[in-house]
Amino acid sequence: MKIKQLSIFLENKTGRLSHIVNALGNANINIRAISLADTSDFGILRMIVDDTEQAKQRLHDIGFTLSVTDVIAVEVQDKPGEFGQILAIVEQAGLNVEYVYGPISTKGENAILILRFEDIDKAIEILTSHGIKVFTND
Repeated sequence: MKIKQLSIFLENKTGRLSHIVNALGNANINIRAISLADTSDFGILRMIVDDTEQAKQRLHDIGFTLSVTDVIAVEVQDKPGEFGQILAIVEQAGLNVEYVYGPISTKGENAILILRFEDIDKAIEILTSHGIKVFTND
């Protein structure tokens, strides 16, 4: 139920993001989720792709520094307070959310959020035991 995420160190320069995205596209690798957090000098680009190993190799080949980490993806209903309920569950279990990102859902559709926990196995166990849908790489 863990999902492999690429975390890429990225200089904050024009064209660096497009270089990565185009390299993956040219290798027929699909980006399923993406987040970029930056400072004035650099950023951390986090991505979930459909072929982690191929993407990792491709990005290494063109000179990027990266790591692979485990995250989870959970389904959140499109209604006020739903994400807060999920956070209350993990908080009661003593779990810390290190970061979260995700898409905006289309009104009435469920959203999928990507979360990183300090104890990912415990997070999966707690969330699934409360009936929260946790996705896999597939």
